[in-house]
Amino acid sequence: MKRHHEHHIIHTSEWEQSRIMQWLDKRTGLIHLKREALYEPIPGGARWAYIFGSGLLYILFSQIVTGVFLAMYYVASADHAHTTIEYITKQVTAGSFIRSLHSYGSSAMVVTLVLHMAQTYFFGSYKGRREILWLSGLILFAMIIGMAFTGYLLPWDQKAFFATAVGTNIAGEVPLIGDWLKSLMRGGTEMGTLTLSRFFVAHVFLIPACIFGFVGAHVFLFRKAGSAGPIDEDPIDPKKPTEQFYPKQVIMDIVFATILIGTLGLLSYFSPVELGPKASPADTQFLPRPEWYYLPIFQWLKYWSGQSAVIGIVIIPGIIAALLVALPFIDRRPERRPWKRPIASFSFAIILCGLIFLGWQSGHEDSTDPSVAKQLAKQEQETEKFMKATFEPETMGPPLLIAAPLSPDAAKGKKLFADNSCDGCHGDNGQGTENGPKLIGVSLKFDHDEMLKVLRNPTKKMRDGNMDPVELGDDDMNLLMAYLNSLK
Repeated sequence: MKRHHEHHIIHTSEWEQSRIMQWLDKRTGLIHLKREALYEPIPGGARWAYIFGSGLLYILFSQIVTGVFLAMYYVASADHAHTTIEYITKQVTAGSFIRSLHSYGSSAMVVTLVLHMAQTYFFGSYKGRREILWLSGLILFAMIIGMAFTGYLLPWDQKAFFATAVGTNIAGEVPLIGDWLKSLMRGGTEMGTLTLSRFFVAHVFLIPACIFGFVGAHVFLFRKAGSAGPIDEDPIDPKKPTEQFYPKQVIMDIVFATILIGTLGLLSYFSPVELGPKASPADTQFLPRPEWYYLPIFQWLKYWSGQSAVIGIVIIPGIIAALLVALPFIDRRPERRPWKRPIASFSFAIILCGLIFLGWQSGHEDSTDPSVAKQLAKQEQETEKFMKATFEPETMGPPLLIAAPLSPDAAKGKKLFADNSCDGCHGDNGQGTENGPKLIGVSLKFDHDEMLKVLRNPTKKMRDGNMDPVELGDDDMNLLMAYLNSLK
């Protein structure tokens, strides 16, 4: 591959010859690094089709900056998460704007990612010793989808809670490991503080750390293989005249980033992202609907139920994923023009059009079903009403301030309390919420046998309040009782 920098005339600027830059260069290799970044040869010259990769890097940077701001205020707890997001949205200066930038940024990342992948696919840019580069891109694709999924739950409003409940239920349908996977994601059988904590750790620490590593590997592999150039270029031994990455391609990338900045800023200012009422697991009427980029999958899964679910959830997506992974190993011809690769081009177009149709079909079914449309309209009205309501800060109750260390049995009982989502209605520390009474001092109202009885067989009043019987074994029930007795 003839892509040596010696083929280009690189002028040394006065700035690079200055004593301070020479001093820095001898210790850091800064000038060499800058030349590597800016003087990459592009076969066939700069093109607008190449702007999406740089656009993704800009959006990633924006998501990091806005995400750090949001994390300064956020508390990953079923009791406090929603309040902190409400505080950011209604009280913090520019909080709603920055939260909207973060939310719209996730959508922009998905759109740009699909465009980048489509450009790579149709240009045949995965050919010519770029197998590992393609695989690293697919891994990044999966991680970004994972970031969008884990971040969606964090506001802990009705929409986020029930949409994530659907998502984790889908994971539970995976053969052999479904129950384990669902329990791992939720931190138990039901969704509660442990679920929120795990999604927060994945969204803020685990997945970003992996993304940083794979972005570095992806850029390194791209520079190692070199730009593939236009569709009529040889992917292994490019022959077209090259043009340096700087200045023309850099200017194109800056123009695209500026359009992204302007679009995200205008959307965030004129149409800020809303926050719905706090999640209420007891609400059986709420109709969950995921974010728009998950609607095609949501609609697709409607067609697969019962024993056939494994086909729609595992087998068909698994085959498509396997074909994508194997693509550069199967399609070994140097031919890159899409019309000369009809099977590959047609397959990608069918899948892309199918996803667009499923997304449209989901919205169409919702709008044409009167009962569904009425319920969704009611949910939108509740969100609008909540957004107009004045922010009311939480008050820290005395039991939280003077809470004594728990005994080993009570600590295990507290975990069971969270695993069974008791905290969803009664609060993290049993202080009560709008969905359930406080349990502090409950041992003073009931003796051991009475409390055991109402846990096993709730009264009619308790059942009317959506209290289900606690179905634990004797040992676990004793641990739960130990925790309830500690709430004084």
